[in-house]
Amino acid sequence: MKIFLLLLSIIGRSTQLLVDECGTEARRPKLTDIAVQCGTSSIDLAIEICPVMYTGYNETLLILNHMLDPVCRATLDDSVTPPVARFSFPLNMTHACGSIFRTTSAAGTGVFSDFSNIQRVNISGVVRSTDPTKGMITYNAELKYFYSCAYPLEYLVNNTQIDVSSSSIAIKDNNGSFVSTLSMELFSDTNYTQPLVIPELGLELRTSVFVEVKATNLTGQYHVLLDQCYASISRLPSNSSTFNLFVPCSKDRFTTMMENGESQSARFRFPAFRFIEQQNETVSTYYLHCITRLCEKSTCSTFLQCNNRRKRNTLFTSDEGITKTYTISSSEIITKGDSNESKEKPLIGEEEKDEAAVGLGAAVGVLAFVCLISLCVAAVFYKRLKY
Repeated sequence: MKIFLLLLSIIGRSTQLLVDECGTEARRPKLTDIAVQCGTSSIDLAIEICPVMYTGYNETLLILNHMLDPVCRATLDDSVTPPVARFSFPLNMTHACGSIFRTTSAAGTGVFSDFSNIQRVNISGVVRSTDPTKGMITYNAELKYFYSCAYPLEYLVNNTQIDVSSSSIAIKDNNGSFVSTLSMELFSDTNYTQPLVIPELGLELRTSVFVEVKATNLTGQYHVLLDQCYASISRLPSNSSTFNLFVPCSKDRFTTMMENGESQSARFRFPAFRFIEQQNETVSTYYLHCITRLCEKSTCSTFLQCNNRRKRNTLFTSDEGITKTYTISSSEIITKGDSNESKEKPLIGEEEKDEAAVGLGAAVGVLAFVCLISLCVAAVFYKRLKY
């Protein structure tokens, strides 16, 4: 113990904590000395400082990914037991304190079995000790704290310890999720400013429903892309009938995509409908669900190319179902079971609009031609009668 205290006095020490204040926590480093929090906008590391000090270092001698930027240095937190050295850095490739970003792709399984390209991003790095000892030898073991966060992008691993004679190494991998940044809202206007208010007796059939899936507090390198949105009578779609509003490279003709994969919001609209199996009920009630992908800005366009992905032709019927882990769902939507007003309104899909416009133009042209011929004939008879 005297040797370590002498070393501390030589190489510098924390101004807030002494190794003899650590008590039983003054020990050799262990695998569990690092904790990793994979947040939605930043990654936070906490390393127990007493084993670090016992080994001959302090928080000022722990360096994150060789970065000497003050923003990337540790701060001592002795308000917790045991005290820790804390690192915090944003999930941004240009400001992540030297962390390595690696995006991988694999074929979808389970609920994503119809998708051929599922991505996840892994963010990793290492905190190393810097030995200030001068000379040919040192009594200080090198410390290495590896960390890793894996985030699925469509909506980690075991701890491992390596013991060698000259090092104490801890590796911590952890799961992360961006699902908490995602939300779905319903609007009644094309500007997406007026929240949709559903009357007690339900929406009129064919009322336009504007849907927005939005990410908040999400690092700016990802955009929101909807892979599939559908309606189900039950909150749990695997327990009831479902209807696809759109699936990869295919959509219902009355669904209009407004924005997808272009920003941190995805938008579409559809006319309110009802499920026929609820025809004997006063109102039809159902829920929207969207399988949502977070894609890197530079790659989003590749997921919109139909020749690079398998087309999904059938309704979703997986026995595993879809949970909040994979989908974003709306509150319930209620439509009137019967409405004379709505029955009188024609409902034309996007493909039919142009055909209807051409047909109307042709009819108007024929009518104008007939009127012109009639006027000419009337003029001829008028002249004959006059003379």
